[in-house]
Amino acid sequence: MTGYLGSYLTLGLLLLAGVAFFGMAFSANRLLRPARPAEPVGKRASYECGLDPVGGDWAQVQIRYYVYAFFYVLFAVEAVFLFPWAVVFDRPGFGVVTVVEMAVFVGVLALGILYAWRKNVLRWS
Repeated sequence: MTGYLGSYLTLGLLLLAGVAFFGMAFSANRLLRPARPAEPVGKRASYECGLDPVGGDWAQVQIRYYVYAFFYVLFAVEAVFLFPWAVVFDRPGFGVVTVVEMAVFVGVLALGILYAWRKNVLRWS
């Protein structure tokens, strides 16, 4: 499979094999499953840590948990971007440019955390 269209033929055969495997898996599932699955008593009941559930199934969750999770993800991503920067910073010719770019990046993140601080988003009540 050489030439211009050879790689497309390989991709097409791989996609065809994937679709065939997908179809065979679902067909095997349909053939091997029980015709009338058993419904034991309590199968569809809620289960909480081995105890019978008490109360309704709706609970209010405060938004501050999501905000803290968002800030965690934001600064985790920042940490991920700092590692490649530290590697490139050591190479010749990248010194000043990479410092300025990282200063802008950290500055935008600092403005975001300052904005959240001023709006009292980070206050735990």
